[in-house]
Amino acid sequence: MKVVAAYLLAVLGGNTSPSADDLKAILGSVGAEAEDERIQLLLSEVKGKDITELIASGREKLASVPSGGGGVAVAAAAPGAGAAAAPAAAEAKKEEKVEEKEESDD
Repeated sequence: MKVVAAYLLAVLGGNTSPSADDLKAILGSVGAEAEDERIQLLLSEVKGKDITELIASGREKLASVPSGGGGVAVAAAAPGAGAAAAPAAAEAKKEEKVEEKEESDD
């Protein structure tokens, strides 16, 4: 993913055909390791292609992927845990109210 990001940064910076050295320089500027194999793979896949068309094509592919939906998983507390937590919460609220009154007297 970082190689793709470096490629896109180079293109956005005005370099319409970034080289492996360009991508290595971008990745090196932020301390990221540049993997030659991944860089060469990306460059071979995008060679001669318009980046805008590639992005549009990718969006179309992602639009067909189902997302969201699904049920929401809710973790229920153990029956005993809720009973123990309630008095502690009530006690904390009482302490908070007492502190507020003391502050308003000053």
